[in-house]
Amino acid sequence: MDKGKVFSIIGVIIVLGISLFFIIRYILYKLVDKRIANYQDELMTKHYNEIENIYREMRGWKHDYHNHIQLMKAYLELGKYKDMDKYLNDLDKDLTNIDTVLKTGNLMVDAILNSKLSLAMRQDIDINVKATVPEELQVADIDLCVIIGNLMDNAMEAAIKLPNPKDRFIRVYIREMKGQLYISITNSMEGKATKSGLEYISTKLGKNHGFGLKRVDSIVNKYGGFINRQSEEGVFATEITLPI
Repeated sequence: MDKGKVFSIIGVIIVLGISLFFIIRYILYKLVDKRIANYQDELMTKHYNEIENIYREMRGWKHDYHNHIQLMKAYLELGKYKDMDKYLNDLDKDLTNIDTVLKTGNLMVDAILNSKLSLAMRQDIDINVKATVPEELQVADIDLCVIIGNLMDNAMEAAIKLPNPKDRFIRVYIREMKGQLYISITNSMEGKATKSGLEYISTKLGKNHGFGLKRVDSIVNKYGGFINRQSEEGVFATEITLPI
């Protein structure tokens, strides 16, 4: 076989190899994009169900409001003041569980934060929240919900692993800072978070293992933002800045 044919065959092989490489890479990207899309759909469905549950409880309490009033009137007429006091305390606890925790100024953030904070309080997690969000943001509502939802889910999952409820806490701080939306979420945890290289490893199990952290990173990068994660013994903190 002459050299010309050899070089032609080698050239064809190289072209086929390069083509195959790009085809495989394209397929892999599509598979990853599909998994991320499925994960985001599952996440938003979960958030929607949590929010819907809160408003269902609120509607249920409103429906029972008339009955509560009638019973309290009966206690007063019968002079059963101790029973009345106990009933009021029970109602106060019930109302605390379904009441709107905060208003940030952004309806979507209100919805996702209030649903997560309500779940956290049911897990005996101490909550401290200060949040003010501009109504108009460069960040899409769905992206902001994915960020906050993931951070809150991770914070809750870490905090509830502590056997003593007194040790469980989540601190949320969101505000406009120097033309940026600043998001800070700090939570208690057992021990110290595990790191692989420069990245923290998710402790979640299942088919979407680690997708939450990657999704948050992807959205922050999408808007040219900044993310910083820090872990000390018993504490994990995430800070994010996004352009307004």
